[in-house]
Amino acid sequence: GDRRGDPMPLGDALERVIEQRGWSADVNVHLLMGRWAELVGPAVAEHSTPEAYTDKVLVVRTSSTAWASQLRLMAPQLVAKMNASLGDGTILRVQIIGPNAPSWKHGPRSVKGRGPRDTYG
Repeated sequence: GDRRGDPMPLGDALERVIEQRGWSADVNVHLLMGRWAELVGPAVAEHSTPEAYTDKVLVVRTSSTAWASQLRLMAPQLVAKMNASLGDGTILRVQIIGPNAPSWKHGPRSVKGRGPRDTYG
């Protein structure tokens, strides 16, 4: 498995960046969603979803107001856990929103994608 002969400069460059900077080089909501249960534990993951990640602030939507209160109490632990996995300073704080909060995805940074947006019209 000598990969040096492969024409893969991009892959190698990316690998080097990730090695140098830890996960933070490539943290986004999709990555967080993919590893959410691993990062916060299955019980929390069952009742919450990462909604946005901007300027090292992670917005997390919860399934109920009770869980929102619970996660606000746990926020420092969640931040510590995620930074332990993703690299120090990846997440500065977690903003917890309840189930009825308006969607956070707005403004120039909004993610165009397959959102169930039309369902709520």
